Amino acid sequence: MTAAVPVAALDPADPDAGAVAHYGDPAREQRVLDTAAGLVDRSHTGVLSIPGADRLGWLHSLTTQHLDRLAPMTGSELLVLSPHGHVEHHAVLTDDGATTWLDTADAPGLLGFLSRMRFLMRVEPAEVTEDWALLSIAGPQTDEALITLGAGPMLPPDLLTVPDAKFATGSVPPRPTVIYSVEPLSSGGWVRRMPYGADLLVPRATVAEVAEATGLPMAGIWAFEALRVAARRPRAGFETDHKTLPAEVGWTGPAVHLEKGCYRGQETIARVHHLGRPPRKLVLLHLDGIATDELPARHTPVLLDGGERPVGFVGTAARHYELGVIALAVVKQNLTPDSQLRVGPSTARIDPES
Repeated sequence: MTAAVPVAALDPADPDAGAVAHYGDPAREQRVLDTAAGLVDRSHTGVLSIPGADRLGWLHSLTTQHLDRLAPMTGSELLVLSPHGHVEHHAVLTDDGATTWLDTADAPGLLGFLSRMRFLMRVEPAEVTEDWALLSIAGPQTDEALITLGAGPMLPPDLLTVPDAKFATGSVPPRPTVIYSVEPLSSGGWVRRMPYGADLLVPRATVAEVAEATGLPMAGIWAFEALRVAARRPRAGFETDHKTLPAEVGWTGPAVHLEKGCYRGQETIARVHHLGRPPRKLVLLHLDGIATDELPARHTPVLLDGGERPVGFVGTAARHYELGVIALAVVKQNLTPDSQLRVGPSTARIDPES
């Protein structure tokens, strides 16, 4: 295998600077993740642990997800919102029966919020990123890799249907809107089945051992991110800004329970859902790649061709091995696939399936 090329060597300020960009051939690595299976080291992701008897009811009261009945060895997703309903934090979680684990883009920020909200609850939130590492298996042959690890096959994600705007009371069952199956690993930690494959949380000292045990080729974060963009999966801090509403980026389905009771920002969530039309939407853009071969930076403005006033912003841009230069963008709701757009010096169009 070609030597790993760290993101930090290319751009020390990149949010993924702690990851490997690629192992010599990003396009081949994408193809492996798209058609077979590969392993991505995402151990730069922040990890929080929350032991304590009150942990699930406490998180249920603070976040958008229905968690007080979360079964042991299952996972889900949650958001922390501002009082006005804007996204402040996103996390994917797993509960092992004694501790709830959160992997998140902003571990210090989320920990600070949770610590301020402890009051007299029996919870002990802490950041454990130095001791625990997140790895991801991606690709259609994920279950075969999990069988090799002694943890598969696993049940696929169980996602509830988002109710219509004027849904009747009682339409949403009192359970998490998405449930991810979880299995323990013999080497320590656990594996969580995800839409793109599976996430493994393992002791940091065992990363090399677990990676070898999977029998999978390594793929860099560039390949993982390119397929995330093509799949239209948002990422906090990339496809979000200070005024992002969950409905704008598609998080109402996996991360927001619409009938679970009071939490910060709930009024905005209910109002936007019942109106049925958030002010912005997440779309996939195709960029011409002619004027420049440079990918647009995160939060580059999206303009109407010939105009100077932004109609949105780019979150993540990538070179896809089949689609070419693509980007996820958050744009005004009224834009259509025939809208003539510009991103920097490049022309862009909205993918019709967006």
